[in-house]
Amino acid sequence: MSLKIAFAASGAPVAQSARGALVGRYGDADLEDADVIVALGGDGFMLQTLHGSQHLNAPVYGMNRGTIGFLMNEYRESDLEARLDAAEEAVLNPLTMSARDVDGHEHKALAINEVSLLRAGPQAAKLRISVDDRLRMDELVCDGALVATPAGSTAYNYSAHGPVLPIGSDVLALTAVAAFRPRRWRGALLPKMARVRFEVLEPEKRPVMAEADSRAIRNVVSVEIQSEPAVVHRILFDPGHGLEERLISEQFS
Repeated sequence: MSLKIAFAASGAPVAQSARGALVGRYGDADLEDADVIVALGGDGFMLQTLHGSQHLNAPVYGMNRGTIGFLMNEYRESDLEARLDAAEEAVLNPLTMSARDVDGHEHKALAINEVSLLRAGPQAAKLRISVDDRLRMDELVCDGALVATPAGSTAYNYSAHGPVLPIGSDVLALTAVAAFRPRRWRGALLPKMARVRFEVLEPEKRPVMAEADSRAIRNVVSVEIQSEPAVVHRILFDPGHGLEERLISEQFS
């Protein structure tokens, strides 16, 4: 029996054109009935598709119609069903973010790559960091800080000089962005189930925003982050080109 494939595409013309060609060749199942979802776009659209389909059982297979495409496979119209049959699966758990703003409102969001706190004004942020209710850093003066999953460790985390984490490792990366004090602090590796709490010091003078996979919350005063094992994302890669190989290759490029 043929796979029931649902195609999703970003708004970019090249992605929409690819979707039209693939639907004409393989048909297009409803998302709710699909055996697999094929996402056409870049990494941002892949994250959007994973978030939007987390209630479904179908894994997501991406084909790059964007820029970098770290989470995507090479785009080809031919042999798609054979590629899907042979694909390797990676299972990802997102982070959950609970952020409180200056007005006392609570905001919750999930992040597959990272949760980041970034200064939102001309002055550096001042952050207090606790891990599992134990104070670990009384004051970090910086442009920001983030907590990244292994899947997200080559994204913003890597650009901020954080470590690349192997897929399957039960750790999270806590990384500073342009730390001013302590100047030499480069972050920490934490157990996957650690609960990280940031408190924003002087929030009126030094406003901070929090982002969970690009969902932004402005003027936060505290942010708690931890893994969410109850949510599972299944992502497919061509054999030999899975996340583990990509994470290793990234470190030698």
